[in-house]
Amino acid sequence: QVQLVDTGGGLVQAGGSLRLSCAASGRTFSSYTMGWFRQASGKEREFVAAVNWSGQSTYYADSVKGRFTISRANAKNTVYLQMNSLKPEDTAVYYCAATTSLRYSVVEDEYEYWGQGTQVTVSS
Repeated sequence: QVQLVDTGGGLVQAGGSLRLSCAASGRTFSSYTMGWFRQASGKEREFVAAVNWSGQSTYYADSVKGRFTISRANAKNTVYLQMNSLKPEDTAVYYCAATTSLRYSVVEDEYEYWGQGTQVTVSS
């Protein structure tokens, strides 16, 4: 089992950057595929990005491709989401998630563990 703690959210102007972090407990962090999801007010949670166990394979939603970068540091039990060129439509609560599946997934039901979420607000 793994526990996840999301941090790094905040208020930023359009065009700015933020880096989210997700710290995981447990000694088996490197065996999990990690993902980031987000949920805007009044909308369903949506997939943002995922990274495989080694960090060498990543996948992004079209809406963030080229602006966001997911990475992980297994020695630190941490996964990151670097967000650049932020837009007001990126405003949401961002959640990290972990799955024991070896393949990334865009489906939230396939992720077994979730962080508590961190609010990102982008002003225009």
